Amino acid sequence: MLCFSLTSCKEQTKKADKALNFPLSFEGKVTAIKDGDTYKVLYEGSEKTIRLAHIDCPEKKQPFGSKAKQFASDICFGKTVTVKTHGKIDRNKRIIGEIILQDGTNVNKELVRTGLAWHFKKYSNDNEYSQLETEARQKQIGLWADKEPIAPWEWRHK
Repeated sequence: MLCFSLTSCKEQTKKADKALNFPLSFEGKVTAIKDGDTYKVLYEGSEKTIRLAHIDCPEKKQPFGSKAKQFASDICFGKTVTVKTHGKIDRNKRIIGEIILQDGTNVNKELVRTGLAWHFKKYSNDNEYSQLETEARQKQIGLWADKEPIAPWEWRHK
């Protein structure tokens, strides 16, 4: 998108957001946890599928996959949350975003902090996520207790 003035850039961004049918930040109720990093959130009468930004959780059949899903369910299922998006959707038409609990807890970061997700460096260069992963690795918690944990992107290619 080539913009010739600040005003036209803002107008085009607003139009793009409306075309995607979701704002950059919205509140909704978590209605389903598909896996550790994919949730359904009820927003304005329809369910939106959210793919957590910055992270990749183990797959369901992978070690720690069910633990990541259970952790997510325990802390946010049925709760009203804020979804902070980056205005992007993935190839599966899932909204990419961070889920924030009413007490300010960032679910994405908690999954990494507790050793239940990798920082997905292919799609994120956020240093805070890198630091959280490093600390979890050093403490050998969650999947980092495993001698040779397999990253989900490698697991999916097998």
